[in-house]
Amino acid sequence: MAKKRIIKKGKLQYTPLKGSFLATSIIGFLFSAILLPKYSITWAFTFAIVFVLMFIASMISMNRAEPEL
Repeated sequence: MAKKRIIKKGKLQYTPLKGSFLATSIIGFLFSAILLPKYSITWAFTFAIVFVLMFIASMISMNRAEPEL
């Protein structure tokens, strides 16, 4: 039977993210920074922000999340 986790109120819980999430954020940022500005600066900037946020989320997940056993 699976262990029940005790949820403490007021504390943030971090979920471990997959390595593919990190890879997608890096590749997506490079794509939006190199190729998209040729077509639209607005879309390139918007996608770059999204992929940077994904990268930050994966870094937080690496440092703070507890691995599931």
